[in-house]
Amino acid sequence: MLVNCAAYQNGRKLADVNIDDINAYRDLPDSFILIALKEPGPGELAHMTHQFGLHELAVEDAQNGHQRPKIEEYGDSLFAVFHTVKFDDEGDVLVGEMNVFVGKNYVLSVRNRTTEGFQEVRKRCDASRIC
Repeated sequence: MLVNCAAYQNGRKLADVNIDDINAYRDLPDSFILIALKEPGPGELAHMTHQFGLHELAVEDAQNGHQRPKIEEYGDSLFAVFHTVKFDDEGDVLVGEMNVFVGKNYVLSVRNRTTEGFQEVRKRCDASRIC
């Protein structure tokens, strides 16, 4: 599921972007696309792979989940896996996973089994105009 998608240029947010309109913003000079997905289906990740040339092993890791924390380099892009830890209302530990793809003109986060995201970070970034 798409949580949000936004285009930035010269450190300022240009627009919230429909996933089908990424091409219109992706190659603008001094710009990047910031995309957040939560528990995406294979079709959504396939669409992102086509848009950004994501490495198939990294996509497989993000799709399947249950990876160890790591950072891997694939050509001119990076793929990182982070674990999130949160206590629920009963005091049980909930462990989730965040996968992040980073390239020259994009940052794509993929959340699995976690409610934590980057919404507050994005709000602060947009408000300060330093993205």
